Parts: sequence; structure tokens; C-alpha cells
Amino acid sequence: MRILSMIGLVIIMIAFIGCVTNPITGRQSIQMINSSQINAMALQQYRTTLSKHKVIAGGEANRVRGVGERIANAARNYYRNIGRERDLANYNWEFNLIQDQQLNAWCMPGGKVAVYTGILPITQDDTGLAVVMGHEISHALAGHGNERISQATLAQYGGQLVGVSISNAQIAGIFNQLYPLSAQVGLLAYGRKQESEADQMGLYLMAMAGYDPRQAPAFWDRMQKASGPTGTPAFLSTHPSPANRKTALEAMMPKALVYYRSALGK
Repeated sequence: MRILSMIGLVIIMIAFIGCVTNPITGRQSIQMINSSQINAMALQQYRTTLSKHKVIAGGEANRVRGVGERIANAARNYYRNIGRERDLANYNWEFNLIQDQQLNAWCMPGGKVAVYTGILPITQDDTGLAVVMGHEISHALAGHGNERISQATLAQYGGQLVGVSISNAQIAGIFNQLYPLSAQVGLLAYGRKQESEADQMGLYLMAMAGYDPRQAPAFWDRMQKASGPTGTPAFLSTHPSPANRKTALEAMMPKALVYYRSALGK
């Protein structure tokens, strides 16, 4: 019993030290790993991934970059207005379009974004692109990578964390388990709570950037229909069910429209 009490105390101490509150959604999560460590590893893997694919220059790539920068700027403005601009100090945004027919897009910790050409017909226009990019950018802004790594570190090392520093090599080992180069980087399996939070945060961010949030449900419908008879696309494998997503988006829409109208000056 005494050992169990000590373990409980350890978990409480770690949770207190590493607890982060999302300034847009209000959700709390444990993110106890130094973000600079994670961002450095993410940058290295981002560069490696780009080196193994054809990266598009000009044309549609400029459109991807333009939408991404608008959303990133909206996030910066929001964080600055609430006095939390320091939260974004380690983000160095980069947006690339990869020639690949996968229905995929992702954002690594630190703001390294990739969109695959295969998803562009589903996005249809800049607003559709803003839905998917807002969602992926939100995974990074919400620190979901740090949260996943922190959860894995707690599970692997437990009580060793108190009074003992976890080495860079140990963190790198967990990072590589969660972001294996042999797999598609964008298919890191986030939990349902994290996907739902990315939906909420992404909806608000696209609205803050001046994109109509009422177009979000239509995009997700198109993504689901794109699976055809083969089942759910890998991109959606850990996302909320279509029915749950639609209900959640409807509940969030009034607040999103407030942000949208404010962005339009109405």
C-alpha cells in the first residue's frame, strides 16, 4: 500500500509540473517534455521525409503556403491578444506540398506542415484546405505530440522520473516509436480526445483567419465519401465517427461564427 501511495504521489507531482491548459479549448493535458527537444527531432524527421518525396514548387504549393500562413497568423494574433505569445516562441512554420496521391496532411511539432496532392481534390478550394490545415496545425499548437510522448514516457519510466532526468536518447527512442520513419509521418495515431480537440481548435482558427467555418462539415463528408467501398481512409482512422463529428461541429459553430464575423470586421 505504501508503494502504491508513493506511485500515486509521483503521478500527481508530474501532472502538476507538466500540466498545460489549451488557451483556445480549455482542455488540460500533461506535457512534461522540453518542447525544444521534440521540435529538433521533428525538424530532422521532416527534412528526411521531404528528401524522400517530390516536393512541389509554385502553383498549388503557393496556395497551400498562403492558407497555412493565414491560419498561423491568426493563431499568433489570438495568442498575443491573450498574453500567451510566448507559447509560440519555438514555432518556425513551414508549409510544403508533396506529390503523392494519399488523402493526407500533417503537422509535426514546431510547425512543420506537409499537404499531399491527393487531398487537394477533396478540399476543392481554399476554405476546404483551411479545414484540413487548421485541424493539422491545431495538433501542433495543442502540443499533442508532446502529450503522446509524455504519456509514453510515464508508462515506460514511471516513478524513475522523480529526481532523475530522462536523457535525450531515451526521449529520442520514444519519439521514434511514435513517429517511425518507416511509416507515414502523418499517420501518428492520436487519441479520440486529441482528434476532437483538433477539430474544435481548427474550426476556430480557420474562422479567425477569415475562412467560413460552415464549410467544415461538407469537407469531412467529402473525406468520408472518398473512402468508397474500401472503408475508412487511414487519415480518418482515429478521428471521431462522422455522426459524432457532425454533432460536435454543430455545437461549436455559433462560437466559430463569432470569430469569423470578427475576422471579416462585422
